[in-house]
Amino acid sequence: MQKIEIKAEQFFELLKLKDTSMWEIFAQMIDGSEKEIIFLDDEDKILFNYILPSEQEKLEEDRKEFSKQFADKLADLN
Repeated sequence: MQKIEIKAEQFFELLKLKDTSMWEIFAQMIDGSEKEIIFLDDEDKILFNYILPSEQEKLEEDRKEFSKQFADKLADLN
């Protein structure tokens, strides 16, 4: 499995500048094989990782699950 390391802060700043979502970027990276995307902080410590699926359908399932979990966490904060 290919590993891709991404500096998290720079990645999310770029997304804001380009006015795009990480899911759109992930969709463009799908090529039939799984990839491990590792998000790093500025000191190269792992913040979190994501296994990019090999198929668009699985990516869409992941996106929906992430959105649900994110909404649930926001609801818990309020």
